[in-house]
Amino acid sequence: QVQVTESGGGLVQPGGSLRLSCTVSTSFFMSLAWYRQRPGQQREFVAAIVSGGASNYADSVKDRFTVRRESAENTAYLQMNGLTPEDTGVYSCKATSRKGSIYWGQGTQVTVSS
Repeated sequence: QVQVTESGGGLVQPGGSLRLSCTVSTSFFMSLAWYRQRPGQQREFVAAIVSGGASNYADSVKDRFTVRRESAENTAYLQMNGLTPEDTGVYSCKATSRKGSIYWGQGTQVTVSS
């Protein structure tokens, strides 16, 4: 059973930074993607990185968030800078295997507040 584990969430002041981690129990996956669910809203795409290293971002986080992958650790990191209260939410990681199977982590809470 593939396990996906997120960490790194917490409380941060506006303008601050956090780095989230997503670790997968297997190296055989094609992509890792971050999603978030803001209070009262549906889950939305944030950023993704594929096995070749290419990445893409939602317009709302472009130029503030960076996703990178450490293959040796089966881990993807989401560096979040310039956080605003609108970034508050539960951030979840989705791993997609080479066969197209999808695995979700439990999520990690990010709260941006003064």
